[in-house]
Amino acid sequence: MILAWLAAVLSVIGLLQAAAGGLLVRRFARRLRPPPAGLPPITLLKPLHGGEPLLEEALASVCRQDYPAFQVVFGVADAADAALPVVQRLQQRFPACDIAVVVDATRHGPNLKVGNLINMLPAARHDVLVISDSDVHAPPDWLRRLVSALEAPGVGLVTTLYVGLPAHALVGRLGAAQINQVFLPGALLSRALGRQDCLGATMMLRRETLARIGGLRALVDHLADDNVLGRLVQGLGLAVALADTVPATTVPEATLAALWRHELRWARTIRALEPVQFAASVLQYPLVWALCAVVASGGAGWSLLWFAAAWAGRAVVACAVDRWLGLVNRTPLWLLPLRELMSVAVMAASYAGRRVEWRGHTMQASRDKPGGVGRGFDPR
Repeated sequence: MILAWLAAVLSVIGLLQAAAGGLLVRRFARRLRPPPAGLPPITLLKPLHGGEPLLEEALASVCRQDYPAFQVVFGVADAADAALPVVQRLQQRFPACDIAVVVDATRHGPNLKVGNLINMLPAARHDVLVISDSDVHAPPDWLRRLVSALEAPGVGLVTTLYVGLPAHALVGRLGAAQINQVFLPGALLSRALGRQDCLGATMMLRRETLARIGGLRALVDHLADDNVLGRLVQGLGLAVALADTVPATTVPEATLAALWRHELRWARTIRALEPVQFAASVLQYPLVWALCAVVASGGAGWSLLWFAAAWAGRAVVACAVDRWLGLVNRTPLWLLPLRELMSVAVMAASYAGRRVEWRGHTMQASRDKPGGVGRGFDPR
């Protein structure tokens, strides 16, 4: 019974954290920076690797930005890459959009995504750069919101939160629930506690800042290149700002096994970067702890009632977060316990090793002494 009551107390802590994260989402959704004072020309760097669900929709969203002057550079390593026909269709759909395509197989280090960016950078014509993942679905004012944040005094790098957009019904919603209900509120909570993490889906900085940290080559040996970029910019005495825009990222997995591999990669990378914080994050799953109370108490009536109450409380927060973010694909409330059980299972599995799979390649997540950042192979 002592274990049962302890698990119940831990579930209360999880509910309080969820509520705090929800309130921060509400405050963030109501925050709006002033319009940017200037609209400098921008180059967007979009590294591509193969076809993926909703790729054309995601890439089209950057071509229709409400911004006066911007260039989009797409890059692939192989002329037979399945993403190239998608880019060709975009060039036909958006003839007024300044689109450049770089096909270059030159390798610069183990992180093939960063290597792709190194090959693309000479084609960039402007001094304000945006590095954005291929699966980002950007709202029309995305670039304006990024520039507004970059204009703030002392800011060297701008990043954004993001929500999950499921490409497939059940598995996609399971993956999106982790992003929308755990990652996003957790990122805001980290910000409130003073952290300035760089979230790699969107990163804006000036070419001069990139040169001062050693260029893209400073990132090519690292698995968590976004984390390294954020730390290097902060090392210059500059801030990593959070723009008041929330693009979506595709959750492409169609099978539970594929989603497991993806989330295991995340978990092992984060564990390598922040082992203490990663271990403590198990407290953010109140339904799992409430379920532990049920098991430890032998299914006592009070524990069953508490599990139902915890589920209801978690559902209230989830509905509020979905509403404040304006999500069309709302989180299914019946999915919440399953989502938490899978999250804790992924956390447990992350301690079984450091090897992860990504697009058919094997990588190693580790922590090196100079910067305390993850290293390994990231072939995206």
